[in-house]
Amino acid sequence: MPRLLFTKTGEAVWMSHLDLMRLFQRAFKRAGLPLTHTQGYNPRPSVSIALPLSVGVESLCELLDFDLEGKSLPGEEIVSRLNRALVPGVQVLQCYEDARKIRDIALLSCEIIMEYDAGVPRGADNMISELFNRNSLVVEKKGKNGPVQQDIIPMIRRLALSDADEQTLVLSAVICCQNPSLNPSQIVSAIDLYLPEYKPDYAVCRRIEIFDSNEKTFR
Repeated sequence: MPRLLFTKTGEAVWMSHLDLMRLFQRAFKRAGLPLTHTQGYNPRPSVSIALPLSVGVESLCELLDFDLEGKSLPGEEIVSRLNRALVPGVQVLQCYEDARKIRDIALLSCEIIMEYDAGVPRGADNMISELFNRNSLVVEKKGKNGPVQQDIIPMIRRLALSDADEQTLVLSAVICCQNPSLNPSQIVSAIDLYLPEYKPDYAVCRRIEIFDSNEKTFR
């Protein structure tokens, strides 16, 4: 089955997962690329996105699997047709035959850009680094049956901080993204909860890359 690598940036970050799915379904149709449909009482177009993305989060590494009717087409042609039919902020980078199962995705490289209107508080980088060096850090997570308490430390493989400018800290991390999964926003929630004096006024999350359990880039 073919697979797309695509980005979601700019104003497109405010598009929900379901809206993104509908966007691609319409884009395939407008591009003259008829999708196959699932069998059964309620057939659905054969498209699926690997890791649903939270509203407001940028990504440079989204994956979408699809299946076309008729003869196969060169990947470059599929990319070109789809990009002409998509909206600004959603861009297909590559089309190729999937070689690995989505279940093999294990880790995610991400950035969290934290902005402080009055400037980065003195000592913020050291205090935040120490926070994530703890043996345990429990944060509330929204579950299907209501809020649940989750220790996020076991799901952080690596974490580092750097100064972008006098008002901005950039937190880079490699975290678990499947079985179990850590939402980057929970990292910001931990800072808000345990270090309220270093709480950013604004935070933006960005997915950079996805990996298997051995930190090999997943495609």
